[in-house]
Amino acid sequence: MSDFENYTAPPAAPVGVASQEEKQWGMFGHLSAFTGLVTGGIGNIVGPLVIWLVKKDTMPFAADQAKEALNFNITLALVGVALAILTFITFGLGAILTIPVGLLLFLAWLVLTIMAAIKANEGVAYRYPFTLRLVK
Repeated sequence: MSDFENYTAPPAAPVGVASQEEKQWGMFGHLSAFTGLVTGGIGNIVGPLVIWLVKKDTMPFAADQAKEALNFNITLALVGVALAILTFITFGLGAILTIPVGLLLFLAWLVLTIMAAIKANEGVAYRYPFTLRLVK
């Protein structure tokens, strides 16, 4: 008797429960935003976008988490542009306000992204606070 005849497939995950692979891809959806540290910011959006586009038809949990990360990073990019515009229209005087706010936003981004990745790896659908849900 061959090994193939004795093989039984592992049980499928119950409906509504993410598989370990799906949890891992959900975590990657959040952590892919860190590519923005290397690419000068554009990776914050491109990383989650790529994972969402690749996994949206095959892994619902991973796609949901990548889309959540995408929306969060788009929201922060919009806030960053608003801070830059404020600094520009005040001829640099607004930097007294925008630099500390920008640093706080960076720290919040870092902490929230790590928290989201941990939760996704546990199979919990994480929702970022104060996020515009632009990508449905």
